[in-house]
Amino acid sequence: MNTPRLQRFAATLAVAAITAGITTPFAATPAQAAQTHSHEAAATGKPALNQGRQWATDAPLREGMGRIRALVEPRLAAAHAGKLSAAQYAALAGQVETEVGGIVANCKLEPKADAMLHLVIADLGVGTDAMAAKTAKLPPAKGLVKVALAVNEYGSHFDHPGFKPIRTAH
Repeated sequence: MNTPRLQRFAATLAVAAITAGITTPFAATPAQAAQTHSHEAAATGKPALNQGRQWATDAPLREGMGRIRALVEPRLAAAHAGKLSAAQYAALAGQVETEVGGIVANCKLEPKADAMLHLVIADLGVGTDAMAAKTAKLPPAKGLVKVALAVNEYGSHFDHPGFKPIRTAH
């Protein structure tokens, strides 16, 4: 991946987030953003297919998203029943953030696939922020659902053999 271009994007995204008063678990300042990772395009819109086909993935991405799915899916029923505490949501958010950090650190996708992945990661960030009570825009339970929906978006748009969508209904 093109590191200078990524650093410019990371700095721009972080400045925009700071200006808008948005906090994110992935990068709080332009310097941190440049050191972690960024993607080709800002998070706008929904992921799209690659000329009708799913985007290529690599092993670190598939493994990380598989672990996120495994973290989220078994907790949805408890969330829908109102049985998860604030501490449990925060712990889960931290686990998902750790997995996202691993995905980001090992990102080796081609630029267009990387841009699509950024859209999924942005939604994961919105969900984990809600679960960790970093924003009042969404309650933690809806943040968990947002993470589950982002995982399903990934599964719909990225080639991940054997991926099974998370059932998000009550």
